Amino acid sequence: MKAAESIEVPAKSPAGTDRTVSRRVLLASTIGSAIEWYDFYLYSTAAALVLGPLFFPNQSPTAGVLASFATYAAGFVARPLGGIVFGHFGDRIGRKSMLVLTLLIMGTATFLVGVLPTYEQAGILAPVLLVLLRVVQGIGLGGEWGGGVLMSGEHAPLHRRGLFTSFPASGFPLGLFGSTVVFQLVSQLPEDQMMSWGWRLPFLASILLVVVGVFVRLKVAESPEFVRVQQAGEQRRVPLAGVLRQGWTPVLRGAFASLGLAMTVSIYSVYLLSYASSGPRQGHGTDVLNGLLVGALTEAVLLPVAGLLSDRLGRRPVLLFGYAVCALVSLVAPHWLTSGNQTLIVLTFVLAMGIGHAAIYGAISALLIDMFPPEHRYSALAVTYQLGATIASFGPLVAVALAGSAHTAVPGIRLLWGCLAAAALAVAFGRIPRPGEVSARPAE
Repeated sequence: MKAAESIEVPAKSPAGTDRTVSRRVLLASTIGSAIEWYDFYLYSTAAALVLGPLFFPNQSPTAGVLASFATYAAGFVARPLGGIVFGHFGDRIGRKSMLVLTLLIMGTATFLVGVLPTYEQAGILAPVLLVLLRVVQGIGLGGEWGGGVLMSGEHAPLHRRGLFTSFPASGFPLGLFGSTVVFQLVSQLPEDQMMSWGWRLPFLASILLVVVGVFVRLKVAESPEFVRVQQAGEQRRVPLAGVLRQGWTPVLRGAFASLGLAMTVSIYSVYLLSYASSGPRQGHGTDVLNGLLVGALTEAVLLPVAGLLSDRLGRRPVLLFGYAVCALVSLVAPHWLTSGNQTLIVLTFVLAMGIGHAAIYGAISALLIDMFPPEHRYSALAVTYQLGATIASFGPLVAVALAGSAHTAVPGIRLLWGCLAAAALAVAFGRIPRPGEVSARPAE
């Protein structure tokens, strides 16, 4: 077994890492990540607001929401598959090429959603195609997330890995912000225009962003840690097998930690968004979207702060703080979001997403990277982060099904609390690598 110190990155990597290269990698990872999340969360916003009547019009209102949320979940179900496939080749042939490919896949699928016929135009073929494209999106994003954080984290000094990986993580709130903004803009159209062609515009616009993202990513250098593994001939024929040889404990702990992260997003940005926009005490949809926008921007600003704190204080306290904030805010979130008070609506998303989720997301990428050696890291992220995210994707669907015809947020809040508790236990107990420490390779 080789010691952890044997895979530390020197001050000057084989790829020639310096400040200019690091900045270029951070910029490329952040821009690409923002574009991918913009594409992915366009559907989330659309699922809560318009896709039900467009693609599932013969359902009752509750069944229509269930159907659109099920399609939302389909994208997440495909994420582990994408993570495993792209993780395998990312560990075998390199991170950079996989990042370009995943961006192209995601962008193409998103653009095609914008040209889909609706149920009225194509019947049952319309929702079938929608689900298919959502699955393709999930495959693309499943490969994107691991590659993006690895490129940033593996170019970083080990004692700054939390800070560096927080930048591609900020692509999530930036993408969420962008997708929410464009839907807010098109929602200003008269309802008949919005439902006939306006909803398509955000999806069609994504193709322009993809061109920019691919151009930027083609300019970056390969990960220096992957280059070292490649030069040393330490690549695994089947990287996933190396993950399993390392043991199930880090995989399960990483998956539960990720479950708390992802369930927070599913409940706050999808389930509660839908809850607050419907029912007898519904809030004004624009007010809720405005709150989500402010929360997303707050998170984008605070993510590097959380990443830096995780480098200085350790991953564990930062993660536990984030889980606790998200749980406590959920006690008042349903009331605040339907209160009609814009200040309370904004405060909900600022606290839950801008502070709580930022703390979790700012620390978790570096935590997962440090738990696995570089020759199978990409694959390891597929069976930790993506597994947790996939389970969380069913949160809105399960919560709506449990509520039935009753307009209540209680099932969703209980579900969130259960997942946050499981995540906190996974982080609180057991050994966590110190910032800058890399797990040793498993024995052969």
